[in-house]
Amino acid sequence: MTAELGIIEGYFGRAWDWNDRADVVRTLAPAGYRFFHYAPKVDSKLRRDWQTLHNAPETEALRQFGQHCRDHGMRFGIGLSPYGAHLDFDAAAQSALREKISHLNVMGIDDLAILFDDMRGDFADLADRQADIVAFGIAHSTAARFFMCPSYYSDDPVLDRVFGERPPRYLETLGKRLDPAVAVYWTGEEVCAREYRAGHLADVANRLGRKIALWDNYPVNDGPRMSNHLHLRAFTGRPADLDDYISHHAINPASQPILGCIPALTLPMSYARGDDYRYAAAFEEATLAMCGAELAAMLRADLLTFQDSGLDCIGERGEAMRQRYAAVDHPAAREIVDWLGGGYAITGEALQTQ
Repeated sequence: MTAELGIIEGYFGRAWDWNDRADVVRTLAPAGYRFFHYAPKVDSKLRRDWQTLHNAPETEALRQFGQHCRDHGMRFGIGLSPYGAHLDFDAAAQSALREKISHLNVMGIDDLAILFDDMRGDFADLADRQADIVAFGIAHSTAARFFMCPSYYSDDPVLDRVFGERPPRYLETLGKRLDPAVAVYWTGEEVCAREYRAGHLADVANRLGRKIALWDNYPVNDGPRMSNHLHLRAFTGRPADLDDYISHHAINPASQPILGCIPALTLPMSYARGDDYRYAAAFEEATLAMCGAELAAMLRADLLTFQDSGLDCIGERGEAMRQRYAAVDHPAAREIVDWLGGGYAITGEALQTQ
C-alpha cells in the first residue's frame, strides 16, 4: 500500500495519559503506523481556549512525546481548532494565531493540522475564509506537512442539521484555494463510516482535486451512546485497493488505549492481505498479541456483550464480570473493569463544552 497509516487522537471525553500514548506508539509503530496527530477534544488549549498557550510542563510533555514518536519511526503532529477565527480573521485573531503557532513550533512538531470540525459553517464564503487561515498557518509554521479538516468533513446530512447548511460547492472551492500539498481529512459517506468504496472516494477526491486523508471514526467510542460499547472487532469495509484515492488513513482511536490497539492492529493486516484478509482471524491474532491467551479467550466469549449489547444490557451481570476481569493482571483487563464501572461514560454536555 502507499497510503500512510496514522492515528488522529480526536475523541471526546476523558483523555489518555502520557504513558498510555507512549504504549500505543510502541504497539502500533511496528505494525506500520507512521504518524500520530494529538488533538483530544478535552485539551481546550487546542480548541475553545486555543488562544491560551500550554504551560511549561504541558509543553515539555508534548515535546517529549513528539520525540518518543520519532524514536519509534512515527511523525508527530498537533491538531489545532482555532474556534471563532473563521468568523472574523481580523488583526487580533491573526496575532493570536501567529503566537499560537510559534508556540507549537517550540514543541518541534512534524505535522500541523488545522481543524474546522464542530463549528458553525453556513457562510457563503466559508471555504475562502478557511483557506486563508490555513495559508496563514503554513506561513508561520515550521512543520514540514500540513493537514486540514473541513467543517463539512462528510456527506452526512447530520452535519448540516447541527452546524448549518453547507455552502454550495464548498469542497470544490476549498480544493482550489488550498495549497495542493495540504492533506484534507474526510470521514466518508457518514461521520462514522461503515465502509469505504472506490466510487465515493473517487467522487470526493475529484471535488477536492487531491487524494483524501481518511479520518476513520473506528474504533472511536465517544459520545453518550457509543461510550456504552467497547469497539473491539477487526476492521471491515476497508478494502486494500483504495490507494488511488487516499493519501493517508488515520484512525480515531477508542477511549480505552490498550483495548483500542486490538482493532488498530487489524487495519494493516487488511491492507497487507487484500483478498486473503479474514476479519475474524485478524481479531483472534490481534487479541492474542495484545492480551495473551487467557484474556483473549475471555474477550472472545464476551465480544457480543461488549460491542453489540453494551452496558445498558449487562445489568446485574456487571458485578460478576468486574470481579472476573479484576482477577486478571493486565492493563486491558483494568480498562474493562473501569468501563464496566462507568469510568468512560460521556455525557451530551461534554460534546457541547469540549
